[in-house]
Amino acid sequence: MRRSTLWICALLTIATSGCKQVNEQWAKVKAKIDAARQRYARKPAQPAPAPAVPAPASAPSPSTMDRPVGRHGEPRQEPPVPARPVALADVPYHSNDTGTIAPGMSEKDIYSLWGPPADVRRQGQYTYLFFPNGCEHTCGTADVVILQSGQVVDAVLRWPGHGYSGQSSSPAATPPHGPPRPGGDTLTTKSPSTP
Repeated sequence: MRRSTLWICALLTIATSGCKQVNEQWAKVKAKIDAARQRYARKPAQPAPAPAVPAPASAPSPSTMDRPVGRHGEPRQEPPVPARPVALADVPYHSNDTGTIAPGMSEKDIYSLWGPPADVRRQGQYTYLFFPNGCEHTCGTADVVILQSGQVVDAVLRWPGHGYSGQSSSPAATPPHGPPRPGGDTLTTKSPSTP
């Protein structure tokens, strides 16, 4: 910032600091902050959330006085709680729907072999079918079949029951390297020799 701008800001601050309207607004803001602090200080510590259980239809809704308030006094909308927890570890996958897909197959042909996918995403002329594979956490993805204009063009598969007869754009899965070594990496370098 330039010095002249700083001087103008300082002069404006000094000129308005004694202003009655500014002081009144500042007092209102401080009162609201103090009220919010007292409201949250009165609440007991919340225990860890239990798994989501649907509430009965006749359960009374919490009072609007206990809910956080938005900018204009209306109750603030809380983000929805997920219905089921996200898996943080691999879950074994077993299915009788196995087989090998081939380039050029249709979406319906894949469903007849492997059953319905866990998820389907569409982007322009591409369709992405996601199938469970039992190593979503370790592998970083579910088994993915990519269709272009309704025909299979690629697949990234990790579950042994899913096969692809075409050339996959993803290399075969590599085994994990195991636990990290104590002391870190063992890389050594040669020091440059002096003549």
